Amino acid sequence: MVTITNKEFAQMSGYIKANYGIYLKDEKRTLLTGRLQNILAQAGFNNFTDYFSYIVADKTGNAVIALVDQITTNHTFFMRESDHFYYFRDTVLPYLGKIVKNHDLRIWCAASSSGEEPYTLAMIVDEFFGKEKLYWDSKILATDISSKVLNIAKEGVYNKDRISPLPATWKMNYLKKVGADNYQITEKIKKEVIYRKFNLMDTVFPFKKKFHVIFCRNVMIYFDNDTKESLINKLYDCMENGGFLFIGHAESINRDTSDFKYIQPAVYRKE
Repeated sequence: MVTITNKEFAQMSGYIKANYGIYLKDEKRTLLTGRLQNILAQAGFNNFTDYFSYIVADKTGNAVIALVDQITTNHTFFMRESDHFYYFRDTVLPYLGKIVKNHDLRIWCAASSSGEEPYTLAMIVDEFFGKEKLYWDSKILATDISSKVLNIAKEGVYNKDRISPLPATWKMNYLKKVGADNYQITEKIKKEVIYRKFNLMDTVFPFKKKFHVIFCRNVMIYFDNDTKESLINKLYDCMENGGFLFIGHAESINRDTSDFKYIQPAVYRKE
């Protein structure tokens, strides 16, 4: 096993924080080295200094993609923190359904991982609008920094254990069986989600229109306070007045440094 020196850990963790916002404390040293062992072995590196030089020098971007795929957790599941989805269905959609202009509803899943969250939202939207859905442009933008999980999300295939939290009617209407134990999201729902690779640490968010709803859950737990506050301000700026922000229950927003209004645990609003 290739060990990492104090200097190498500082170099690697500094690069990861500067470029991806992920703050690796010293106790994450073992986690980092363990997750990168296969990459070092396959590429023939005997130390992290050479590996870091390789990442910086690689113009294809493949090296840093592999790094990001290894260090991101991407732990998610259908109906995670389910009260958010019920609030979205019972409060947010009825409100937005009345005030959104031109039937142009804009929703962003900012850390979409393997697709469970945006697909759940797409199912809720489809069920809520029913036949009226034909008159709405409500496609969901789903972004993540990991190419690996984005590819999984695009396929939309999950085993029976993964889909078990979903209501029976959703399984019947929005999933089709593939193989013995796997199920795939129907094309009707897959077409409602647009997947893109995106880094929340980008200085400027390139969105032409502002969002009515943003789900940015369980990603800021990896950020330090300065990084988190910077992201919150960028999310605020790219949201419509009256829009809703959902964050993870283990996360919070400092109301002294943000203009978001607290609604309920992990739900905020721009007024």
